[in-house]
Amino acid sequence: MAGQIAPPPPPRAKVAVLLPLTGPQAGLGQPLLNAAQLALFEQGDPSFEFLPRDTGGSPAGAASAARSAIQDGARIIVGPLTAQETAAVAGVARGSAIPVLPFTNDANQAGTQVWPLGITPVQQVRRLVGAAQAQGVQRFALAAPDGALGRQMATALRAATAELGLPQPMVEFYPGAAQPSLVAKDIAQKLGLMPDAPADQRPGMLLLGESGVRARDFAGALTQSGVAMPPLRLAGHALWGMDEAMGQQLALSGAWFPGADPVARGQFESRYEAAFGEKPSRIVGVAYDAAAIAARAMRGQGPGGIAQIPLGETVLGADGQLRLTPGGMVQRGLAVYAIAPGGPPGVVAPAELPGSVGF
Repeated sequence: MAGQIAPPPPPRAKVAVLLPLTGPQAGLGQPLLNAAQLALFEQGDPSFEFLPRDTGGSPAGAASAARSAIQDGARIIVGPLTAQETAAVAGVARGSAIPVLPFTNDANQAGTQVWPLGITPVQQVRRLVGAAQAQGVQRFALAAPDGALGRQMATALRAATAELGLPQPMVEFYPGAAQPSLVAKDIAQKLGLMPDAPADQRPGMLLLGESGVRARDFAGALTQSGVAMPPLRLAGHALWGMDEAMGQQLALSGAWFPGADPVARGQFESRYEAAFGEKPSRIVGVAYDAAAIAARAMRGQGPGGIAQIPLGETVLGADGQLRLTPGGMVQRGLAVYAIAPGGPPGVVAPAELPGSVGF
């Protein structure tokens, strides 16, 4: 009927998105929001909306942003960025029974209703061990500076080898201020990597808790000390894939590192670039993942509904498949790459979710 006023749209479920739009990490705020909006658009579901909130890049700002969003009706929180912000937000959210999907890769932040979605050291180490064991490696070792990353890698390595029934790994820490080139030979002797060590006791893979020039120096010092590579294979963490200079160190030729599913990542980058006119940085994919999970959790719930976290379901994220499990744990389908001198890294083990490889 002419002149009839259309009824207002039904109220929508609300998803908080906590971002560093100002402060020291402000340069990441808009790209993270872009990735979250891309996930929302691809869901094609008008039954929910985002509530972006600025954290200012601080724990206090993040807690304030969470309180504001919850007061405005948010039923699930995407973000914040850092571990410190996540700890502050978790306390606020738990008081209202609101799930949190932060971007941090600090697995220590995992807990009831909090799922850190960054690629964690635990996920990386488990994928390396599974892939190496599939190729016949039985003994593992770790050398790392004595710090949070090294300790997490050691815990993950011990757990992964135990679950696969492999010998207990050898682990050596050294002071973080020490120059890797000066401690490499001593570490190699302690770990039984030298040629005079019994062959049946010698590790087949050494994980290094270093990156950048320090990892390159450590690897070079190992070869200068007489460590034969091969048969020893070196491995590192995901940051190795972000440093093209790693291929300039001959001692790292063939070294392994875990990373995103190349097919899924390539597709995400193409879609993001088509939408926003620029290639996304590595970190923004986690905002896409968190937003996609939040959208699935709120689908059909309405403004007063309770978020239904898709526990145990496989979700295709920016970096490949992932799965949320009870207690805040996140499993990721990572690929394994090998460093190639003078060229891009090659895939030596395809992306695989835990569960299909024994854990």
